[in-house]
Amino acid sequence: MKVTFLGTGTSTGVPEIGCPCAVCNSTDPRDRRLRTSVCLETEGRRLLFDCGPDFRWQMIRRHLYSLDAVCLSHEHYDHVGGLDDLRPFCKDKPIDVFAEANVVEAIRTRMPYAFREPHFKGVPDIALHVIENRPFLAGGLEVTPVRVQHSTRLPIFGYRVGGMAYLTDVKWIPEEEMSKLQGLDLLILDALRKKEHPTHENLEQALAYAAALQPRETYLLHISHQMGLHAEVERELPPHVHLAYDGLSLEW
Repeated sequence: MKVTFLGTGTSTGVPEIGCPCAVCNSTDPRDRRLRTSVCLETEGRRLLFDCGPDFRWQMIRRHLYSLDAVCLSHEHYDHVGGLDDLRPFCKDKPIDVFAEANVVEAIRTRMPYAFREPHFKGVPDIALHVIENRPFLAGGLEVTPVRVQHSTRLPIFGYRVGGMAYLTDVKWIPEEEMSKLQGLDLLILDALRKKEHPTHENLEQALAYAAALQPRETYLLHISHQMGLHAEVERELPPHVHLAYDGLSLEW
């Protein structure tokens, strides 16, 4: 199994436009973060988790030119804004995109041209699949949705495939979902910054989940410039917990 972090930044990316802070002006490439997205490769299949506005460049710079399916966590633009750029991946057949019903409805509303009949050549050929909170097949791989809360009023999905779980934009994980996250090799988890935030975990909260779930390794993403410099924060983390960065690949 191989995981590549295509983007590890929050909705504004890092650097943030016009920001004079040390992180936004860092020369360390690990401090330059495109919007969050992860690619999983296993059993000869390739799944994409979230497809934000940086998707086109993320795929080009990692030389990833094929996809079997896309799984979306929620409808926010930084997680779906690159769907039109799926066009090169569906020239021969539709690309399967999996999301829950409210996300599918939002995509159809924002991209009506992609779903009109007759289907015109040149627009993305996206096959939308509504999922519920039970396992499904994406690209021939079994995917288990994990319900997490982005806020009190916004339930979204994370996903588990084999020993890997991808949980972005988490404020908290309902207790009844924790059993889905046992025995992980790799936990990919949201950690926005050190200070408290109303709709995202801060670093302390993310570390508490890592300690409770005890995966072999935890990598944090959806990171804002307010987290601090990668090199400094990385030294503060406990064993087996790391800040992810764009372009990082893990294999096991």
